Amino acid sequence: MTRTSRHSAPAGPQTPPKLDKGAMRIVSLGGLEEIGRNMTVFEFGGKLLIVDCGVLFPEEHHPGVDLILPDFSYLRDRLNDIVGIVLTHGHEDHIGGVPYLLKERSDIPLISAKLTLAFIKTKLQEHRITAKTVQVKEGDRKKFGPFDLEFLAVNHSIPDGMAVAIRTGAGLVLATGDFKMDQFPLDGRITDLAGFARLGEEGVDLFLPDSTNADVPGFQISEQDLAPAIDEVFRTAPRRIIVSSFASHIHRIQQVIDAAHLYGRKVAFVGRSMVRNMKTARELGYLNVPRGMLVDFKELDKMAPTKAVLICTGSQGEPMAALARMASQDHMIDLTEGDTVLLASSLIPGNETSIYRLINDLTKLGANVVHKGNAKVHVSGHASAGELVYCYNLVRPRNVMPVHGEHRHLKANAELAVRTGVDPKRALVVEDGTTIDLKDGVARVSGQVKADYVYVENMIAGAATEESLQDRIRLAEDGAVTVLAIVNPDSGKLEEDPEFFPVGFAPAAGELEKATGIVEKTLAGLKGDKTGPDAEKAIAEALVRWSDRQLRRKPVVTVVIVEA
Repeated sequence: MTRTSRHSAPAGPQTPPKLDKGAMRIVSLGGLEEIGRNMTVFEFGGKLLIVDCGVLFPEEHHPGVDLILPDFSYLRDRLNDIVGIVLTHGHEDHIGGVPYLLKERSDIPLISAKLTLAFIKTKLQEHRITAKTVQVKEGDRKKFGPFDLEFLAVNHSIPDGMAVAIRTGAGLVLATGDFKMDQFPLDGRITDLAGFARLGEEGVDLFLPDSTNADVPGFQISEQDLAPAIDEVFRTAPRRIIVSSFASHIHRIQQVIDAAHLYGRKVAFVGRSMVRNMKTARELGYLNVPRGMLVDFKELDKMAPTKAVLICTGSQGEPMAALARMASQDHMIDLTEGDTVLLASSLIPGNETSIYRLINDLTKLGANVVHKGNAKVHVSGHASAGELVYCYNLVRPRNVMPVHGEHRHLKANAELAVRTGVDPKRALVVEDGTTIDLKDGVARVSGQVKADYVYVENMIAGAATEESLQDRIRLAEDGAVTVLAIVNPDSGKLEEDPEFFPVGFAPAAGELEKATGIVEKTLAGLKGDKTGPDAEKAIAEALVRWSDRQLRRKPVVTVVIVEA
């Protein structure tokens, strides 16, 4: 499988050498130069520790794909060396790939906080996997093989986020996970800056900070600052309110529930992941829903529109999510004139077209759409530049490898590190698959390993390849042609002119028949069997080249040869 040119490996060192004694090797199999698929592998003393194992959500050039996984081939021969998987928090881009890795070795311990483990357990049930779990909390310090792990609280857009400090004989590594520095979080759980400073005093040899908002100046506003805008929506909405959010954004959903309660509205959850996650959050005490306030969404039709609130998934314009189906009028819930739709989430890079299309479709139905672009209804869960600089000055790392972001985010983060005093040679902006070796306080690029996209369809990893996706795109853009050729097996010549059956485009009358000469010429140039699969393939390739020259399109061509 090959990757798109955007993710191709750079020139330079490839297969890394054998790891030096006393050194640690770090390789991200996802999460660099992309938003999602976060997964980093640490090697020391012959053992491996994994931090996060997430998914990337497909874009428009991934037709038919459900999820994109990290490439596990780097681990496949060493699965028994893995001592555990640390999950920093419960978002899909950090935990979504876990079931697929556990299918390769089911007893790898999952190490995380209570809510994160609860989310992953429900996900694993769909795959019929029972995992070995180790619950930890901030302040805990535990050893897994040669890795001495300390967990620190960080504030994010989901409860129970944690950073992890990794101590080995090679030095101290601090990975932040996704974090920000909200000083007034809804749950009162702030990022452990004192812990960061303490580790800085100890000496952090390698710092792996979240880069998602590294190019955004200043500091993030507090989640509490959104309350007035959300209150305004609930105070003024003339009919139903439909709120779309990530199914794991418990803090935002709590704010919506609080506002609904204040204005005497009932709430219904819509969408399988939303219902599942909110049930888990309520049972564990992370979400407070007043008694009698939660109803089944089918009951909302019986209620006055001024008393109804729906909370659903689909804020990123995902075509199969509840909100997109409402917008396309393919859902049990019909949006009508005067309904208010609140998109309570960020705009993830790459999803812009889908989100704006969704907003347009909702507006056409008469809905009033409130989103980050026209109201203060969302704050990011990721630290901005000011927060990152603050952390650099606390941690004072010897080496930095920015993670979690596209190239521009990683570069911006590295530049912040350099401005705070990090040696430019030790601020490493690398891509997925680049191996970094840490020894004697210095981190250096040592090689490159395979870190391809692995596509998931219908819960099957590897069901699609880059080649099959290109075929799908060609089918969508250029159509397809089936060619029926009747060939005499003795002479190797056409018995009659081939028939052409185009699908997805309408060539001018007789246009395709001009390619008969191409079929004849290709058959004449073949050696050996002229009626088998090799002949069909050769004719198809020749016809694609002809079509590209003559028709300015490259349809998917299927040739069927029938012996006369």
